[in-house]
Amino acid sequence: VAGDVFDTTTPGNRAQELYYRFLCRVAQSCCRHVVIAAGNHDSPSFLAAPRELLSVLNVHVVAAVTEDGTDEVLLLRDEHGEAELIVAAVPYLRDSDIRQVQAGESIADKERNLAAAVIDHYAAVAAQAEALRAEVGADVPLIGTGHLFAIGGTAGRDDGMRELYVGSLGHIDVALLPDCFAYLALGHLHSAQTVAGDATRRYSGAPLAMGFGDAGQEKSVTLVEMTAGEITVSSIAVPVFQALERISGDMDSILARIGQLVAADVSIWLEVVYSGDAIVGDIRARLDKAVAASAVEILRVKNERVVAQALRQMDEAEVLDDLSVDEVFKRCLDAHQVPKAQREQLLAAFGEAVTAVQEEDRQAQ
Repeated sequence: VAGDVFDTTTPGNRAQELYYRFLCRVAQSCCRHVVIAAGNHDSPSFLAAPRELLSVLNVHVVAAVTEDGTDEVLLLRDEHGEAELIVAAVPYLRDSDIRQVQAGESIADKERNLAAAVIDHYAAVAAQAEALRAEVGADVPLIGTGHLFAIGGTAGRDDGMRELYVGSLGHIDVALLPDCFAYLALGHLHSAQTVAGDATRRYSGAPLAMGFGDAGQEKSVTLVEMTAGEITVSSIAVPVFQALERISGDMDSILARIGQLVAADVSIWLEVVYSGDAIVGDIRARLDKAVAASAVEILRVKNERVVAQALRQMDEAEVLDDLSVDEVFKRCLDAHQVPKAQREQLLAAFGEAVTAVQEEDRQAQ
């Protein structure tokens, strides 16, 4: 598992239950070893806490980088105790973990220095792995992991992925990583894909849809078979446990599509994006009525027309970050041509809602 076991550094009890239940089931199967490297979504300390206990189940957790890289090199043995695989389990490399910031560093310098530090770290870990293979004295395959953004990789729109760094900072050319890795298992991008067309440098992608941007996308896990120096890479499709769909258009086309889904009696989660020209003030009510007493569930509704009007730029230099939440709400009122007599009460109610949300955030922190 090349990173992002969880979607947050503070996973809830249900998420933890699923994680440990999965590991127990795998330990009872024909799978001899599980290797987990932390991703940018994961808390290194949280993942590392049960590390010693999980090792009894042959679950190997690498939550953070080490100074010399020895903890990132794993020797896995078969059922007879013979060495069968060496894994350079490199987790997500945080900038602060692998280099020191230099005074007067420009953005270009930082990008160049960070990429160099990542490559240097992989070189050091690869050297450790090759030394271990020489010590074992057998032709044991060597694979590596990585949680990074490889140059040439593509990220889907609204697929739940969060940037590792700002802009192109931290984008790595995997061709510069050590060529001793027979296979490089990559994490971070949620869509299954190879890097530069090389089947041995691959993102298996997230096994479940991470957002409506993933709707209709086939998810998979990757099977890599190594026999006598030959490598075969294939994908195993993951069943769709919960169908997703994004519906966009005017009200008539949206209701027509919902009607088809309701008539087909399918269990599906929807995102509805209204992009019609007409002002529709009761979109949510009409949608709820359309899916009533059916297996169709609407999780998100977007009104692109109102958003476009509310956030319309007053001048070319204005961006959303320039507006406060109150200003955005006032523009929503303007877009709906709400009379002045109603505004005072609506603004007061909005202020109370914002305060309540902020209080909840502070309590959660």
